[in-house]
Amino acid sequence: MKPREKRQGLVVVNTGEGKGKSSSALGMVFRAAGWDMKICVIQYIKGRWQTGEQKAAARFDNIEWHALGDGFTWDTKNPEQDIKTSREIWEFSKQKILSQEFDVVLLDEINYCCGYNWISGQEIADFIRGHKAPWLHLILTGRNAAPEVLEIANTATEMGKIKHAYEQGIMAEQGIEF
Repeated sequence: MKPREKRQGLVVVNTGEGKGKSSSALGMVFRAAGWDMKICVIQYIKGRWQTGEQKAAARFDNIEWHALGDGFTWDTKNPEQDIKTSREIWEFSKQKILSQEFDVVLLDEINYCCGYNWISGQEIADFIRGHKAPWLHLILTGRNAAPEVLEIANTATEMGKIKHAYEQGIMAEQGIEF
């Protein structure tokens, strides 16, 4: 593995209406794990239910996993709680980034928090610009990535939806969706 001081840490953003934002990010997580990099995964929306990717990550000693969200917030009955939870997760994320313990940090579904105006894109961009170690790879996923976050990204991908099984009445399938 390339030593930290020789690595160019990237900011990668996966956004858009299509499926595959988190799946792509998790592919990068497992790729980095294969190179013995230390990874921290922080999930903003997904609740505390078990997923296949979390079960797979548990097989690696170098992946730390935090599913901290309240669940499907677009069906929220308590927006104040969702804002509070998102702000707490953001503070937790900043501490993990500042720790310099990790080579890769995934902020899974953080972009939704910007879209809901719970955390401003400017705040996220300013923190990354001012505090991300030069060797750290940082991945941000979710719909509605803020323009300020897209501006500081080294790589930004928009996933476009052509069609989705849910529109055909097919609920989330184990192994594909979770």
